[in-house]
Amino acid sequence: MIKINNLTKRFGETTIFSNLDLEINKGEIVVVIGPSGTGKSTLLRCINFLETADLGHIKIDDVAVNSPQATKADILALRRKTGFVFQNYALFAHLTARQNIAEGLITVKGWKKEEAYARSQQILDDIGLGDRGDAYPSALSGGQQQRVGIGRAMALEAELLLFDEPTSALDPEWVGEVLTLMQKLATRHQTMLVVTHEMQFAREVADRVIFMADGEFVEQGKPEQIFTNPHDPRLKKFLNQVGISEGSLRSGSQNV
Repeated sequence: MIKINNLTKRFGETTIFSNLDLEINKGEIVVVIGPSGTGKSTLLRCINFLETADLGHIKIDDVAVNSPQATKADILALRRKTGFVFQNYALFAHLTARQNIAEGLITVKGWKKEEAYARSQQILDDIGLGDRGDAYPSALSGGQQQRVGIGRAMALEAELLLFDEPTSALDPEWVGEVLTLMQKLATRHQTMLVVTHEMQFAREVADRVIFMADGEFVEQGKPEQIFTNPHDPRLKKFLNQVGISEGSLRSGSQNV
């Protein structure tokens, strides 16, 4: 169980979001949609302490952290419960695919290099890149790099995987392979919190969709309700802006 209470983040005098509450059950897939600049990515970064929230508590299983008072030990304990997939891959250019996946096992979990590399190869096989372990990021396509990024998060066997618009930096031809891998994780009941503009993915894979705007959770519910029967005017406007008329995803196949 993941619990977030009263999470608040400011940059200077600008409040990005305030008093956000969120609970995610084990195995649940929650997708956050909404306009750019409303704090979706910052929310994920605060959960993983890539940014520090000004207020709020984060609890993942038995690890509970008061954000502004978190110690280095608190942050490390929380990060051991999470994996983060960045929109721009964030792979180490000087490390091979195998080494990139193994790095977290070595530095976060304290595994020996030989054990970490063996596990890394298992992950590469699982994500369909078993023969690319010795390749550096520059030799991989965008889709392959992002799959390695997801594999790196998978290797940690985290309670919660955080995806920050994982397809936004990809050329269109590579989007499908990344979404397919995420769907594979969904069938394994991996707990996920996903920020995305892929509306069809949200409809097909999410257990719950949250529409975030103006720094708040405006509306949330099952995908069918969000996409075919939205209530809040801001959600209706957003869906219209991204080319989804009310009810158009009932049986369609639109991506945004």
